[in-house]
Amino acid sequence: MKRKIAAIFAADIAGYSRLVAEDEEETLRRLASYRLVIDDFIAKASGRIFNTAGDAVLAEFPSAVEAVRCAIDIQESLRTRNMAYPPSRQMSFRIGITIGDVVERDGDLLGDGVNIAARLEGLAEVGGICVSRAVHEQVANKLSVQFADIGAQEVKNIPTPVHAYMVAMRREDGTYATPQVKKVAKAAPAPNWMWPLVVGVVSVVAIGVGGFLYFTKLETAQVTSSPATSIAAAPAPGPIAAPSPGPTSTMAAKAAAPMPTSSPTQMAAATPMPIPSPSTASPGKIAVEAVPFIGERQRAFLGNEYAAAGDYKAYALNIGGFFGTALNQPTEEAARNGAVDQCQRRADAAQSPRRCELYAVGNKVVYSHGAPPMPPQPWFRHDAITERAFVPKDLPMVREQARTRLENIYVQAAKSRSVALGPGGQYFWALGATSVDDAARRSLESCGAFAGSACMTVVVDDVFVVPIPTKLRANGFFHAATNPSIVADGRDEVVRKLGDATGWNAVAVGTAGRPGLGLKAADEQTAINGALADCAKHDSDCHVIAIGPFTVGPMN
Repeated sequence: MKRKIAAIFAADIAGYSRLVAEDEEETLRRLASYRLVIDDFIAKASGRIFNTAGDAVLAEFPSAVEAVRCAIDIQESLRTRNMAYPPSRQMSFRIGITIGDVVERDGDLLGDGVNIAARLEGLAEVGGICVSRAVHEQVANKLSVQFADIGAQEVKNIPTPVHAYMVAMRREDGTYATPQVKKVAKAAPAPNWMWPLVVGVVSVVAIGVGGFLYFTKLETAQVTSSPATSIAAAPAPGPIAAPSPGPTSTMAAKAAAPMPTSSPTQMAAATPMPIPSPSTASPGKIAVEAVPFIGERQRAFLGNEYAAAGDYKAYALNIGGFFGTALNQPTEEAARNGAVDQCQRRADAAQSPRRCELYAVGNKVVYSHGAPPMPPQPWFRHDAITERAFVPKDLPMVREQARTRLENIYVQAAKSRSVALGPGGQYFWALGATSVDDAARRSLESCGAFAGSACMTVVVDDVFVVPIPTKLRANGFFHAATNPSIVADGRDEVVRKLGDATGWNAVAVGTAGRPGLGLKAADEQTAINGALADCAKHDSDCHVIAIGPFTVGPMN
C-alpha cells in the first residue's frame, strides 16, 4: 500500500432507483451510453477511474483544476443529452470533488479523501458540482468558474464539518444559476427540564441490571459438576467456486448493482463466524470453466500449472482479456503484486484502458464482480438469408472511431475472431481464439462486463451473423416483451412468432400500438412491406419499429 495526495471525483445519479423501477432496460441502456461520455472526458483530463458500483463513479486526477474542468464538461454534455427526454426521465448526475490523502491498494483508493468526495456529491444539486475548500483554493483563480460558498457542512461519518462550495452551472442563455444551499438538519437539543428525568431513569435501569447480573453469577457458580462448554470452530471452507452469475452494476458497472443473494458476506452476516482472510488458502481447484474473459489456453494453464503450484500464487485479469500470474512466491503479498503488475504491463503495452484486478489468491477466488451478464445460448446462428460480408462502416450504433479501429485491427487479424455489441453501442472483439465459439464467448463476456447488460454477437470471422438494417437506422436492441410501443396484450404474440423466425423479420405498430409482423422474408424490404401491411389490418398510421434484433428509426 502507498499513500498519496490526489484530487478525488465522485459522481452518482440522482433518483436512480426510481428511474430503474419505471423502466429498467431503458435506464440501463442510457446509463451505459452516459458512462461512455463520462469515461471519455475523464480519460481526456488525465483522470483514472478506480472504482464503480451501480450508478456511481469514483476517479482520481493529478490536478484539482483538471478534475473541476472535467466535471463541468461532463455536466454540460449530459445536460444537452437530457434535453431529448421529459423531465421525469432525465438522468442527471451529482458530482463531488475534494483533494485528500488516500491509500492505494490493488489499484483502488481508500481513505478520508474518498469518503469526503462522496459526501460532497450528496450535497451537490441535481446536475451540479460541489467542491471542498481545498479544491476551491486551487481552482478559484485558474478557471472562469463562479462559486457559491455554502459554509461548513456536517456530513455523515466525517467527524469535523466540511467547508464546501457549489459550482455555478451555466444556463442555456449563458447566465449562471445560483446554487441552492442544502440545509443539514441537526437534532434539536433536549429541554433542560428533561435531564433530571433522564438521570433518574438511567439510575433505575443500572440498579436493575446490576441485581440481575449478581444473581445470575450466583446461580452459575453453583453449576460445578457440568463439563466446560466449548464453542466449536466453524468448519474450514470447502473448495471455492467462481462467483455465480447475478445482477450486475456494472463494471459496471455501473448498471444497477444488487449483489447475489448467496454472497459470502451475506452468509456471514446471517451466521456469525470468522470470515477467512485473503491469505487463507482453500483446498481444491479454481473452477476454470467459470473464469471470464480469457481463452481456452489460459483455462488449461489454470487447471494444470497454476493448480500444481505452491501456496503463494495469484492470478490477475482485466475485462479486455489480459492476465498475469505469479507462482511460487516467497510471500502472499509478493504473489498479489506480481500478478497484478504483470497483467497491467501487458494491458498497458496493448494500450488497453481497463484496469487489472486480482481474480485468485492461492486457490481462493477473490474477484468481487461476479460473472458478467451473458445472453442465452446459442451465442450466434448462421443464416444464409441474412448473412453478408462484414464491412466495418455498416456496424450499427457505434462511433466512427470504433469503425476505424475495426478496419485497422479486426479485419486484418487471423481467425477465429468475433465482435459483440452492447445495447448502448458498446463493443468488444476477441481475436486469435481457438474456435469461433471461444471467440464469441470472450467478446460477449468482456462486452457484458463493460455494458452492464447482456450483449449480442454481431460478427463472427468475416460475416455479420445478425440482420443489419440498411433501410432504417438501428438505434438499440429490440425486446418485444418489454417494448413500450407495442400494446401490452400484443407483446406475447410477437415474442412467440419471432421465436423461431429465420430470415428477415420486421415489426410495425400504429397509433394504438397494435403490432404487425413481416416474417421469414427473403430480404429487408419485403419484411418491412409485410410488417406495414399486417399492421394496417389492425391499426392506422403504421411505422416500422424493429428489423431483426434492432429497434430502428429514420435515417439521419
